[in-house]
Amino acid sequence: MKPLIAIAGATSKQGRSVATTLLQSGQYRVRALTRNPAAPQAQALARLGAEVVAAPLAVGNDAAWRSAFRDADSAFLMTPPTPPRDSDEFALGCALADAAVAAGVPQLIFSTLENVDAISAGSLYAPHFTDKARIADHIRGLPVAHSFITLAFFYTNLLEYYLPRYDGDTLLLPIYLPEDFRAPFVDPLTATGPAVAEILAHPDRYQGQTLPVIGDILSPRDIVATFCRVTGIRAEYRSAYERDELLRHFPAFAADELLVRELTGMTRYAVEYGYYRPERDLGWSRRIDPAALTWEQFLRQSGWRGEAVKYGT
Repeated sequence: MKPLIAIAGATSKQGRSVATTLLQSGQYRVRALTRNPAAPQAQALARLGAEVVAAPLAVGNDAAWRSAFRDADSAFLMTPPTPPRDSDEFALGCALADAAVAAGVPQLIFSTLENVDAISAGSLYAPHFTDKARIADHIRGLPVAHSFITLAFFYTNLLEYYLPRYDGDTLLLPIYLPEDFRAPFVDPLTATGPAVAEILAHPDRYQGQTLPVIGDILSPRDIVATFCRVTGIRAEYRSAYERDELLRHFPAFAADELLVRELTGMTRYAVEYGYYRPERDLGWSRRIDPAALTWEQFLRQSGWRGEAVKYGT
């Protein structure tokens, strides 16, 4: 019988990528954990052959998780983005991993990020990163085989959250990094699955490792120039890196000061310390998945021309 892989957050960008890749490979059975099995994204996975079960990514669903993880040969775990105020992401991730171990899952693959608090000695506030790193530390202490992936900045952030706007006939792209700072980016919808499939195929090789998933390394200047070349649209960079610049372009963020601190904290972290720890193998995902989308390929495949895009969950 084919191995059964349980996927927590199966209708997220990362979860859908993993489920789709594994199902299309024909080598795995997939159990998709989701809040609402009747939702369109969940039904799309069911049509591909996934077993869809109700197991929401919210604290307090331990019994549902244990049931959903039962008999799984491996589990892919992720925690959804949560606003920093009263975030329970750390508690959620730890409880999710504990439930998988309690159900007897022999291998966990968790999508983590770097520990900004530790790396910056507490000078930068980015709980979205740090809580995921702390969850990974918790998993390292559990009696279970484990590997970690860590995704770069999402291309899709520019389509969902940092939306451009027109000034006359010119599209202004406010980007959260300095114009010439080169950073790693990725498409989570297509790159996550191949990374997880590689780990599942070689679990001993990747035991205990933290593996970056990157589609391209480029600057905002590169992002805008490529957008202009691919779309034919006149566009210009605008900085949303500094706090005042971020709020000038996205004034709605000002309603949540902790969110503003987090957004600026994680981008300052990338600029001042590098997105990844220096020991990470930045070429790994390109070697195992040469077809990973560059920014140009992402633009051509998505057809994005500056409009708002919602990916659903």
